[in-house]
Amino acid sequence: MIATGVTELAPVVGTSAACAALAVSRATHYRRTRGRKLGPPAPRPRPAWALTEIERAMVLDLLHSDRFVDVAPGTVVATLLDEGTYHASERTMYRILADAQEVRERRDVLRHPAYVKPELLATGPNELWSWDITKLRGPAKWTTYQLYVILDVFSRYVPGWMVAHRESAILAQRLIEATCAKQRIAPGTLTVHADRGSSMRSKPVALLLADLGVAKSHSRPHVSDDNPYSEAQFKTLKYRPGFPDRYGSIEDARAFCADFFAWYNGEHRDSGIAMFTPADVHHGRTDRLLQARAGVLAGAYAAHPERFVKGPPRPESVPAEVWINRPAEEVSQA
Repeated sequence: MIATGVTELAPVVGTSAACAALAVSRATHYRRTRGRKLGPPAPRPRPAWALTEIERAMVLDLLHSDRFVDVAPGTVVATLLDEGTYHASERTMYRILADAQEVRERRDVLRHPAYVKPELLATGPNELWSWDITKLRGPAKWTTYQLYVILDVFSRYVPGWMVAHRESAILAQRLIEATCAKQRIAPGTLTVHADRGSSMRSKPVALLLADLGVAKSHSRPHVSDDNPYSEAQFKTLKYRPGFPDRYGSIEDARAFCADFFAWYNGEHRDSGIAMFTPADVHHGRTDRLLQARAGVLAGAYAAHPERFVKGPPRPESVPAEVWINRPAEEVSQA
C-alpha cells in the first residue's frame, strides 16, 4: 500500500519528501496513520497562566450582575478598564460564557415560523383557483388602479375579475363570493390559493371562504413560484400588444380588461393546456376538438407518410393533473 510505503520511507528522507515522492497528500497520510499508530490526539494541556476555577466563577458572576447582564463582553472589558479594573480579555469572557452555554441572543427577537411549501393538485376545473392583484397605471403620476383576477389553475380560465380604485379586503370578498356563486361551487370542492398580501390574509376573506366551505392556501413569503399561474397570466396581460402604459380613467381600464379577458378565455391558446383555449378546457370541449385534430393529422399522414419520420402524429392531450409545487416523489416518478 502507498500509505505503508510512506511510513517506511519517512524515517529515511522525512515525511514531506516521502509524500511528495509517492504523490500522497500529507493530510491523507496523517489521517490514515493516526488511528493505527498515534491513537487519538492528546487533550490540550491547561496553560499555567489560565484563570483558576475561582477566577472563572468571579468573571461569570460579574457577567450575571445587574450591571452587565445585558452588556456584550467587549463593553464589559472597556468599562472596567476605564475604572482601573481588569479581570479577563473579551475572548476569555466569551469562552467562559460558551462553557456555561450562555452565548446566545439575549434579546426578545422575532422568530418567523417555518412556512410549509404548498403542494396543491387540480384534476379538473373548479378544484383549485389562484387569485392575485396587480396595479394598472392611471392618467397621472402616482395614480394606479387595482386589477383583481381569479384564475382556474387546471383550465387557465378566468372566472372572475374586477378593476377598483384601491386594494380592499371587502372588495376581494365580494369578488370571490360572486365568482363562487356564478360557478356554482359546492362546499368542500374548491381550494383558493393566494400570496400573503394584506387582502389575501384578511379576516373578511377568511370568514367568507369558511362560510362557503372553500379551503384556503397561501404562498410562502417572498416565493413567487408558489403562485406561478397568476404571475404568468399577469405577464400575458402586460405583454399583450396594445396594453397601454397608462389608462385615461378607470372606465378605460375596465373596458380594456373586458376585451382582454374575453380574448384570453375564448381565443388565447395556452401551451400549458395543449394549445386549447381556457374556455374549451373549462367547459369540457377538448375531447371533441382532440378527435377533430387527430382526424386532420391522420389525413396529413395518409397523404405524405414520408414527412413524418417518427410515425403517425398524435395531437397533444390536456394534462390530466396540474400541480402547484409537485411533491418530490411525484417528480421522481414522472
